[in-house]
Formats: sequence, structure tokens, C-alpha cells
Amino acid sequence: MDQISRFVIWLCSKFSREQLELIVKELSDILQGRKEFPVNPKDVFREKHPNYRDFHVDSTPPLTESAKKKPKT
Repeated sequence: MDQISRFVIWLCSKFSREQLELIVKELSDILQGRKEFPVNPKDVFREKHPNYRDFHVDSTPPLTESAKKKPKT
């Protein structure tokens, strides 16, 4: 049994039908963007690609003069 199925069974054992309907309505409103949620949902893309757009500045300073070009032969 997967985690979502176990979570649904747990929810059903802890809450009444009316409470479950309210939970579903609130989650639906949040997912459709009709209601703000104080915590951002889990970001699956960020978990699969943790270093995406993770920029770091090099510790060495940049070049102060242009590189000398070799003459063409």
C-alpha cells in the first residue's frame, strides 16, 4: 500500500465525514489558487534538481586586462 493510501485511511479514521469534506474543499481552494496558504507546498522539481540555479561566485578575482592574442601564422 502506498503512502497516499495509508494517509487517506488515517484521515478517515481521525475525522468525521463533514470534517473530511471541509479538508477537501480547503485543499481544492489552495491548489486552484483561490486561497493563500501560509506554507508553500512541497516542490518536487527542487527535490529532483537541487542544484538548479544554484550560483556561486568564484573566489579568484576577474581578469583586469585582456588576454594577449597570439599572432596568426
